[in-house]
Amino acid sequence: MEEPVRVGLVGAGHWAEVMHGPTLAAGPETTLVGVWARRADAADRLAARLGTTAVPSFDALLDRCEAVAFAVPPDVQADLAVRAAEAGRALLLEKPVALTVADAERVAKAARENGVVSQLVLTKRYHPATRAFLAAAADFTAIGARARYLHGGFLAGPFATGWRLEHGALHDLGPHLLDLVEAALGPIETIDRHGEPTGWLELTCTHRDGAISQLSLSGAVGGLSASRAGLEVYGPAGALEIDFATVDHGECWPVLRAEFARAVRTGVPHALGADHGVHLQRLLASC
Repeated sequence: MEEPVRVGLVGAGHWAEVMHGPTLAAGPETTLVGVWARRADAADRLAARLGTTAVPSFDALLDRCEAVAFAVPPDVQADLAVRAAEAGRALLLEKPVALTVADAERVAKAARENGVVSQLVLTKRYHPATRAFLAAAADFTAIGARARYLHGGFLAGPFATGWRLEHGALHDLGPHLLDLVEAALGPIETIDRHGEPTGWLELTCTHRDGAISQLSLSGAVGGLSASRAGLEVYGPAGALEIDFATVDHGECWPVLRAEFARAVRTGVPHALGADHGVHLQRLLASC
């Protein structure tokens, strides 16, 4: 087996605790060699829980690793990812890559110019059920689709903070649905927006082949025991559907980890890299 990829983690918040940290520490394709966060006490606690080391600075983290995983707000990620790429470190990026197209382009450019691979944590894309659904959609003539991502995470709890409260569902949930409907129906050419991101948002997308998709997004729906997310595709032959409430999201993480490690070791860019992140950022901006 190849030597595990030495990954440093930036961030020590909720998502770093429940996904990035445990996934990267579990291996065997990766080993977590350090954690850095702006809150040193949080980094200390997370590092101790994961059996690794909290480091005093971002530069110290870069000195220990060959790849960096980010679990921080998009604007913070963009600046640090450029620094990491310039240091020759591979990038495991959260979505969205940044808060603006210009900043997302800076990240992608730094990765290209420094010859480092990058990969987006578009979680649902790594699930075997999603991949089976998209494989079926590739041979399906679609005339329309409905997608939803609804939860109450912005009302209270670990996700009701910072950039999510300011920018709402468009930037947080939008990348997932826009990515999925394009993967199922083909490139989006126009988007009409109704509603607003901190409440209820509707996006109507026209795809290149003429299909229409309707996306419903909200982080302000109370009383749900779990998020409601899924995609339905319709055409003359019937319908295809994936309901993410019926799949175990824990099955995503080993696939994500293995594909990131493979990209780092081979140097072959992942299809869901920073350039794809720029494309999604442009779709967000068009809304």
